Amino acid sequence: MSKTTTDTELPPQAVEDAAERLTTAPVESDGPTGIGVFGWLRWTWRQLTSMRVALILLFLLSLAAIPGSLIPQNGQNEFKVETWKAQHTTVAPIYQKLQLFDVYSSVWFSAIYILLFVSLAGCIVPRTWQFVGVLRAQPPAAPRNLTRMPVYAAWRTGADAETVNTAAHRLLRRRRFRADLAGGAVAAEKGYLREVGNLVFHLSLFALLGGFAWASLASGTGGKLMVAGEGYSNTITQLDDFTGSRFYGSQDLDPFYLKLNDFTSRFQTKGDQIGAARQFTANVEYYAGSDAAKLKQGSIEVNHPLEIGGSKVYLIGHGYAPVVTVRNAKGDVVYTGATPFLPQDANLTSTGVIKVSDYGEKDGRRTQMGFSGFFLPTAPVAFDANTGPRSLFPGDADPALVLNAFAGDLGTDSGLPQNVYQLNTKNLTQLQQDGKIAKVRLKPGQAWELPDGYGSVTFEGYKQWASFNISHRPGNAIALAGGVLAILGLIGSLFVQRRRIWVRAVALPGGGTLVELAGLGRSESAKIAEELAELAVDLQDDAPATDEPEPDTPGPDTPGPDTSAARETDEADAAEAADEAPASADPAVPADQNSKE
Repeated sequence: MSKTTTDTELPPQAVEDAAERLTTAPVESDGPTGIGVFGWLRWTWRQLTSMRVALILLFLLSLAAIPGSLIPQNGQNEFKVETWKAQHTTVAPIYQKLQLFDVYSSVWFSAIYILLFVSLAGCIVPRTWQFVGVLRAQPPAAPRNLTRMPVYAAWRTGADAETVNTAAHRLLRRRRFRADLAGGAVAAEKGYLREVGNLVFHLSLFALLGGFAWASLASGTGGKLMVAGEGYSNTITQLDDFTGSRFYGSQDLDPFYLKLNDFTSRFQTKGDQIGAARQFTANVEYYAGSDAAKLKQGSIEVNHPLEIGGSKVYLIGHGYAPVVTVRNAKGDVVYTGATPFLPQDANLTSTGVIKVSDYGEKDGRRTQMGFSGFFLPTAPVAFDANTGPRSLFPGDADPALVLNAFAGDLGTDSGLPQNVYQLNTKNLTQLQQDGKIAKVRLKPGQAWELPDGYGSVTFEGYKQWASFNISHRPGNAIALAGGVLAILGLIGSLFVQRRRIWVRAVALPGGGTLVELAGLGRSESAKIAEELAELAVDLQDDAPATDEPEPDTPGPDTPGPDTSAARETDEADAAEAADEAPASADPAVPADQNSKE
């Protein structure tokens, strides 16, 4: 009934050149054009908006983000930054000059970010206008000689040519091709979602970068540590730390109240993963604004933040706060309360200090006291002399408090800021007992009589504390939407094939009609051959094949079926056949060189 050729019968370069015309991506320039400064500026712009440079910038951006993952950042945890600097005194000044503690706001990271932003913008705008022009134009007219297309079929039928062309036009429209019936042939095109996917992918990357940029310019984060039973109002004076941005300062904080009612932690007690965390839940109550009548109950878990107004409250840490009561030599209570101790290992061995600024007088002199030590959720029977106090399990199975005592001047009256988790022993004297350093191990409810008549310390018990990150990032939703759309656009650009089909029915001098079908795909795929075969089968209802022999050689104005001479066409003739429609008639010919694909 028909004869079919495939792209293996054409010179490879000819098929590649013909298929390339199905894309709107222009050819990149390899060198400067023009003369002088303008020519170099034009060449630089084309390089910046090329696919090659965009991929390099994306790669550089990913490399630039690595230090932000490995090195503590000021905007996330300044305490960790200071601790890291103290542990790496040699390289810390170098890192400081290279802005490695502020990677995402550094000059070099911002430069890569902005260049990538400009590169995408320079690609998207011209490519979008070009694609709009393609959509508004009709599919390219059928080439003069269809036998030179990669996929071809032909047969003779008794139906008249007009009926066959009309039927082919109807069938192609039914298959959702953009079809045009003109000049005795049907030209159809399909697969525009491929280019739509490309544009959506680029626009999504643009939105993704824009969302991150907006978040960095209009975001702010604060930190707050609360012991169970405590609450705070979201103001700059009650936050432990705050980092703002250009368009978000302390005066822009979302007004709300948050209280930590209790904290639930659960750890695995047996098996290979003994001690692994299984539950961290902060049970809170809160209200937005200033209306306490709108008090609500809620819970915050790891990766499940609580949204209040325009801010999200994340749970980022937890630990224990021993409750200690200190009495002076007269027996008066000079300090009582829960003091958070900071975890040092996976078993929550925690260190902390207790500062008693209002101890009073001792031996006629104003005295202050300080205590440093360890809180052990599950204490061993005896401590290892080499490792010191260590907890055996992160849960509170057998808690104990280990303390050392100091007396003297804490330095809290100097007006200089101090770290609440560190004890400055410069003007303090460590108490001695029986010629040794005064220290004690206490169980809940036990008391320690301090040496030299300094009073006593009672370990009343302990509470749990939780630390929260209060984040206001308005660009996160935009970045998330951009990421999802980028994936969808990439799927469309990879799995949708751009292809064209032409159908021509021509009346033969001896009677009957010659029906020709040809197809051209954007890339090597069996889809175009399958679609052409299905169309040929469906067209049999309106143009059934006859048993009459086909003409041996088509005339100059009457295209004929595939022959051995056509299969032996050289590369130049194949390229000419594929490009038969003039550039002005083919809306897919690129208009500029600023686009990527």
